[in-house]
Amino acid sequence: MSEPRARKPVRRFVLHKILPPVAWRAYRALGESWSYRVRNVEALHALMERRQPVVGAFLHSRTFSLVHYFSLPAQGRWILMCSQSRDGEAMARIEEGLGFKVARGSSGKGGARALVEMIKAQREDRSLNSCLAVDGSRGPRGVAQLGIITLAQKTGSLLLPVAASTNYCWRWQRSWDRTIIPKIGAEVAVDVGDPIPVPAKMDESELQSLRLHLENTLLHMHQALDKATGYHDSEPLRIA
Repeated sequence: MSEPRARKPVRRFVLHKILPPVAWRAYRALGESWSYRVRNVEALHALMERRQPVVGAFLHSRTFSLVHYFSLPAQGRWILMCSQSRDGEAMARIEEGLGFKVARGSSGKGGARALVEMIKAQREDRSLNSCLAVDGSRGPRGVAQLGIITLAQKTGSLLLPVAASTNYCWRWQRSWDRTIIPKIGAEVAVDVGDPIPVPAKMDESELQSLRLHLENTLLHMHQALDKATGYHDSEPLRIA
């Protein structure tokens, strides 16, 4: 029993102190090898100039493709949500190394507390934007959850759907979302959709209608973008 216990502090030290600076530098180097083909990023920049806060909405499977692009200074400042798990601590430190603010929580644990932290941060700093994977940290894949709409309501933000695709990538087949990781030198296509207003008050049917509209918008954006890049997956973007 003593040997596994003795290993825990060593593992924590490696996971929290050694791995994050190495990992975010490696990810930054990988991201800097990518080229971007971007459509409609002017919509984001126009909102930034007006200091209109936004909540970026994306699919969890495309996170790896988007984080580097949105860490670039031209795309503004962002707060993200990161899991409270042990591995999530390392991921949070990596994202902080890339320049993001991070709230700890997920759809599985601590999500409500992290959402409150994101709302508070955006209310206090109107130049800060937030972003969430619409399908959360555990899925179902491609199915939008309501937390992102709550975040937009409470901060007076517009929802900004964002899609990413590349056919020169690895795919993490065993992950629930089938994460895409662009390879060295990949061209990554990024599509910024039109902003979606979020009423401050909605009844249940209006809330579900907006949730489904956001979900379908993102799915259609990704279907078009995947077709343009040549990316193909035998499994669907959405699992009902």
